Amino acid sequence: MDDATQALIAGIAADATPVRPINRMRGLAMVGLAFLLTEIVVLFALGARQGLMSGQVSVFFVVVNGLLLILGLSCIAAVVTMASPQVGANHDGPKWAMAMAGVLPLAGLLAATGAGVNGHLHVQGAHCMYLGLAASLLVGAALFVWLRRGAPVSPRLAGLYLGAGAGALGSVANGMACSDESIAHLGIWHVASVVIAALIGRYGVSRWLRW
Repeated sequence: MDDATQALIAGIAADATPVRPINRMRGLAMVGLAFLLTEIVVLFALGARQGLMSGQVSVFFVVVNGLLLILGLSCIAAVVTMASPQVGANHDGPKWAMAMAGVLPLAGLLAATGAGVNGHLHVQGAHCMYLGLAASLLVGAALFVWLRRGAPVSPRLAGLYLGAGAGALGSVANGMACSDESIAHLGIWHVASVVIAALIGRYGVSRWLRW
C-alpha cells in the first residue's frame, strides 16, 4: 500500500466517531412510552368514557378500536424496522391491516345512510377527528425521530406507515374518552383521522426522511 493511500485511510479514520447501534426494542419502547403518555393526557383532559373501566362497551367499540390498534402496531413495527434496512426485508403487514381497517368506513357510511340513523355525517362529528389527529402527534414525533436516526430506503412508504400508525394509535387513545360508540361515528370520524395522518405522512413528512 503506497503512502498516499495510507494517508487517505488515516484521514478518514481520524474523522470517524463511534455511533450507538440502532436497537429496535429501544425504538418500540420509545413509541410505547409516547402512546402511554398520550393516553394519560387524553384521559386526564377528557375523562374516560362511561363503561370503560367496567367493560360495559359495545361490540362496535371493541371491533373498531381493536382493528385500529392492530393497524397502529403493525405500522409501528414496520417503521421501527425500516430505520435499519436489510436485504430481503418486506413490510406487507401494514398493508393487510389497512385492508382490514378499510371495511370500517364502508360500514360506517352504510349505517349513517340507513333508515333511522341521522346526524352522523354532521360536522360536529369532526371534533373527534381533530382530537384523534392531536392525539397522534406525540407518537408521530417519536417515530419521526427514530427514522431520522436510521436510514430508510423508502421514505414515502416509511412516511405513509408513520402517519397511519400514529393516526391509528391517536384514534384509539381518543376512543377511550369518546362517548359515541356507534359504527357510523367510529367508522367515519375515527377512521378519518387515520386517513388524514397517513396522507400527511406520505406527502409531507416523507420529504424530511431522505438521507
